[in-house]
Amino acid sequence: MKFNAKSRLQILLLLLPGLLVFGIFTVYPIIRLFWMSFFKWDFGSFLDQEFIALENYRTVLADENFRIAFTNTIVYTLITVPAQMAIGLLVAMLINSINHVKIGFRVAYYLPVITSWVIASLVFKYVFNTEGLLNYFLANVIHVTSQNVRWLDSRWGGMTVAMLLGIWKGIGWNMVVFLAALQTVPLELYESASLDGAGSWQKFIHITLPGIRGTILFALVMLTIGGFNVYTSTKLITGGKPGHDTEVVLTWMYYKAFSNGKFGYSAALSFIIAIVLAVLAVLQFRLMQNKDEG
Repeated sequence: MKFNAKSRLQILLLLLPGLLVFGIFTVYPIIRLFWMSFFKWDFGSFLDQEFIALENYRTVLADENFRIAFTNTIVYTLITVPAQMAIGLLVAMLINSINHVKIGFRVAYYLPVITSWVIASLVFKYVFNTEGLLNYFLANVIHVTSQNVRWLDSRWGGMTVAMLLGIWKGIGWNMVVFLAALQTVPLELYESASLDGAGSWQKFIHITLPGIRGTILFALVMLTIGGFNVYTSTKLITGGKPGHDTEVVLTWMYYKAFSNGKFGYSAALSFIIAIVLAVLAVLQFRLMQNKDEG
């Protein structure tokens, strides 16, 4: 389709408001943040920034608390992403196999997704608190223990609670995505496989998974990005305690920027995480492409 000069001008005018908004609120902040990462930019030098080249990046990489936060984020992502995808796919397959009340099941499983992260985090904190509902149930109802368990007072105890919340919140989103993908797999393939004597597991491995491979890749990339963006749950459930042992990269970035005033440090940290995410996304795409070729 060819456009004359007048049509091109009209298209440009229609796109211009959106491009301006995108440029002002997305492109410019990214460029500005990248610029800040090369300066000593904190409360003490807010009006007189000193160019320090890559020093902020070296400081971030040498910071023990950053390494703890980065490790926590990696563990959170490695556990929550596969769990969300596996349970979400299982639920999607179960719902796809029934003929009645599909909408009711979809709504029931999707409710956690639309539940506020703040409300869900506070509920989980109440349940797993030392004086919370779970300890009351264990000590006073089924009498498993005589003392309250301090679930949130250790690094991996607090991270486990945050990961359980992340999995619970993510199942519904995965269910919807995978359910849509399953409905695009031709039924004739399953019928042919049944005639050839294939069992349920063989159908799943050789028909279902190849048929939804693109959706699996999409979910994997999006959930990995989401795992690195975890913030609200850990901030509200543990607040980084004890010490800074339950920090993740975003809570640590927020702490350094707005509690310590180290804006240059936080800017450098954000670009380090962006590079890590970009590398992971490329590796995931390559992995899926290799499987397709195989």
